Parts: sequence; structure tokens; C-alpha cells
Amino acid sequence: MSDHPPEFPEIEKEKPKTPGSPEEITRKLEDFIKNTLGGQVLFTRVEGPGARAMPHNEEKPVEEARPDNAKAFEFTFRPADIKAHLDRFVIRQDEAKKVLATAVCDHYHHARMLRDDRAAESGGPRLEFSKQNVIIIGPTGVGKTYLVKHIADLIGVPFVKADATKFSETGYVGADVDDLVRDLVAKANGDIELAEHGIIYLDEIDKLSSGPERLGRDVSGRGVQTALLKLMEETEVSLYAPNDIRSQMQMMFDTRKGRTGREVVNTRNILFIVSGAFSGLEKIIEKRTNRKSIGFISADAKASTAEHLFREARTRDFIDYGFEAEFIGRLPVRVVCDPLSADDMFQIMKNSEGSLIRQYEREFAAYGVKAVFKDDALREIASRAEDEKTGARGLVTAWERVLRDFKFEMPSLGLPELVVDGALVKEPEQTLIRCRAESASQLRELGAAHADEVRAFAERFQREHGLTLDFESDAISALAARAQREGMHVEALCTRLFKDYPFGLKLVTRNTGETRFTITPDAVASPDRYVSDLVVNACRPQSQRPFPPTIDITPDSAPTHDS
Repeated sequence: MSDHPPEFPEIEKEKPKTPGSPEEITRKLEDFIKNTLGGQVLFTRVEGPGARAMPHNEEKPVEEARPDNAKAFEFTFRPADIKAHLDRFVIRQDEAKKVLATAVCDHYHHARMLRDDRAAESGGPRLEFSKQNVIIIGPTGVGKTYLVKHIADLIGVPFVKADATKFSETGYVGADVDDLVRDLVAKANGDIELAEHGIIYLDEIDKLSSGPERLGRDVSGRGVQTALLKLMEETEVSLYAPNDIRSQMQMMFDTRKGRTGREVVNTRNILFIVSGAFSGLEKIIEKRTNRKSIGFISADAKASTAEHLFREARTRDFIDYGFEAEFIGRLPVRVVCDPLSADDMFQIMKNSEGSLIRQYEREFAAYGVKAVFKDDALREIASRAEDEKTGARGLVTAWERVLRDFKFEMPSLGLPELVVDGALVKEPEQTLIRCRAESASQLRELGAAHADEVRAFAERFQREHGLTLDFESDAISALAARAQREGMHVEALCTRLFKDYPFGLKLVTRNTGETRFTITPDAVASPDRYVSDLVVNACRPQSQRPFPPTIDITPDSAPTHDS
């Protein structure tokens, strides 16, 4: 009997399964919840004593936890610095820039003073500051979001934007306002201290108003206002949402792994900025100030009147509009953005660093086309955009109507430049017809200039393989245009495109006896498909071939076939 125990391979393979790592379990739970409930599912992991929250599928940063002695968030900007930065991107809105820049500087300097006071631990009275949260009033497309985003980019804090209409009162279906703070932590790559100095921006806040005529419980209006009260003042938000099964599961994983980092985010130093169009608020102000207009007034005069009335808005007006007094009282800084005129939109396209024109120039340049925009075209588009009544967003609408066909055809026409002038904007179809004609003329000229290179390739091909290639004039033009786009010599391009032709054409010769073949523009566009069709047709019985066995097709007299 052998000293070794008997081998049972089938039993040895069945080893006891060990539980997966938290990362594996998290991934499986995400897939299960996503497939069962739908939607985007993402677990957040809190790492180490510094409490870095991060998705499980992201790589860990080099420094996983912020040391206790790490340098705190520093703010060294002056109001003029912030306004100068905004001037590069946002046209007009000078008063709004000044008010915003001052409010931001005050907020972050107050945060620094509070931090220094706590660090000093002096026996005197503690410093107290009222938060300077901001409300921005202005029509759509005037740059409200753009202003706040560029402020956050400049000072280097995380920025979260959301529409107020997606939230509901806690306990009802809809997003929870506390999720805004958790999103800040995610934007800060888990750095809780940086997230506590971030900016939360709520757009369409006017949709949360509910006038006295509205009856019943309003879970997405007054309820959300109430839920935002503590958040905008000072409260602590848990990193793990209490009503979210995913967050609770993640907390369980972190607890089992012994992670004891911070689990809350303090909102004391988070700056809240809200905005809205507030349509109808001007009527409330007008009624309060007894400024009823008599007779007919133009649309421009009406807009100007509303603009001036917004600047006189009082807390009572917002309350009458449908806001809670406690909510509007937590937004002490009020900014009014002016509507944009046609001249403002011209300046946006001409001088803004984020101009839409720069975007179109890059899009055409990707295809080797230099787009040149003239002032008369910008003026015409600015006028059309003003008629759209959607602010700067109207510029995209107006340009897309004009440039849609050019963006489709110019990459294939091979023209090096497109001049966008007033004539093109007013008659885009006629300009496109001229571009097509110019492209055809240039192709013929290119073909004539490179005919010798094509002829040299054909002669070398005939010497090496005993096969004759006859290039149509349009095929030579297509080769020349393609060589120019790809930055190659025509002969080198022919060598690359037709590298498989010796083998394929010899198969055709074996079945048909033909040694002379015509190269058409189709062969230049799709060389592999073209020779493949020739081989397939040559292998069919003669009666089934879609073209006569003679493949020597001259461009003037012989019929063509569809591959």
C-alpha cells in the first residue's frame, strides 16, 4: 500500500470559498442594485484618519490621508483680483462682479479669522460672523453660472452646481439637500477640510417659491426651503446618508476595517449661492413702489424697467413671492445681472476668453480647415441671438443654423480656409455652392500637378507585377487631395493604398485573362473593397457577372458598375 493518501482531483478542486474583499462585495452590490433598481450606483469609501472619501474603482491618490499638521486652506485674493479674473471670461455685469467678488472675499477672510481664533484658544470672547450667502437675480443666459464657476476655479475650491427643482423635503421621493455637501467631498477627492470651504450653487431657486394660493403640503417648495435653512447657516452633515442603503453598507464596511476617520462635514464655511430668473417679482416690487406704467411700452423699455425694479427688491417682496422669511434672510447679499444686448453678445464673441468662436475655430482646425470670422458676421449673429431671448445661449442656436452644413461638408471638400463673413451668414446655401465649385477646381489642379507621380507609380507597378493600372482623371485628383490632407507624397500614398492589389488582381487575371485595370475614385476611397469586388465578380460564372469580362474601362465611353 502506498504511503501517500489517494488522490481525488475532483474533491481537491472544491476548496472552501473565502469571502471577497470589501471592494469586491461593493462592486457586486453596485451591479445588483443597478440591474435591479436602475440608475447610476456609486459607493464611497472613507480611507484612513484623514477621511478621504473616494469611489471604489478610482485609484488612490499618492497621499491617502491629510496629516494633522497639513497646511489649511489659504485665501489671499482681493476683490479686484477676482473681478479682473472674471473680466476675462464674462462680458458686462460689472456691478454683479463687484458684489460677488466682495462677498466671496469677506466670506473666506471671515473663515480664516474664525480658524485663527480657535487655534489661538484665547480666553476672550469668541469671534462671530454672519454668513454672506448670495442670491443672484437675472434672466437666462446672462452668465450667472459662469460667474460662480470661474470664481471657484480661481480660488481653487470644489464647486457643486444643482437645479433646486430636483430636491424634495427629507423623507419624500427626490434628492436630499445633504447630498450637495457629500458631492463637495467627492469633488474635493475626499479632502473634507477643502470640501468645508467649497461653493454650492443652486440654480432655478425661484421654482421653490409657493404663493399663498398654493394649498397642501409642498415637499419640493417650502419643504426644501426649510431643509436648506440649517445647511446654509451651520450644521454637520454625515458622510453616510441615513436613508441610503448604499451609504449604510459602506459605513458597515468601513467600521469592520477599523476606519475611524471623520464622518461629518461642517457647513459653517461653505458658501451658498442661489440664482433664478424670478419672473413676476418685478410686478410685486412695482405694486409696492406704486410705479404702474400707463399705456403701451416697448419690450426693451419693459426689460429695462424690470432690471431697475429688481435692484430695489426687499425681503418683503421675496416673502410675497413665496419664500420663507427665514430662508430669504439667510441670503443677505443680493446681486442683479443685466440682460444682454446685441452689442454685449458681439463683445462676448469678440473678446471673451471662453468665446464660442474659439470653439468653432478648433472644430474646423481638427480637419485642417482654418476658419476666419469677420466682424460683420458676428454682428449679424449677435442680432439674431438677441431675438432668441435666451441670452448668450442664443448664440449657439444662431450659429448652428448657419454652420450646420459647413461643419458637415468642409472636412471632405479639402479647402484650406473658410471665411465666415456677413454674406455667408445671410446666404449660407450660396456660399456652400461656391465652396463646392472651388473644391472641384482645386482637385483638378492638384490632379494635373501630381499626374507624373501617379504615372511613375503605375509604371513601377507594371514592371514589378506585369499588370497595367489606368488611373481616371478624377481618381488622380482624389489621390492628390488625400495626399495633401494626410501630408504624404502621392506616390507613397499609392504604394500604401494599393499594397494588396498585386495578389488580388492576379486572381482576377487567372479567371478572366485580363491584365489591364482601371482605377476609379471608388478605388481611392475604399481600395480594399474595390479589389475585393473585382475578385468576387471574376470568380462567378461569366453569365452572372454584372459587367463584361473586359475590365479595361475608359472614363468617357464605358459604363460603370456599382460594387
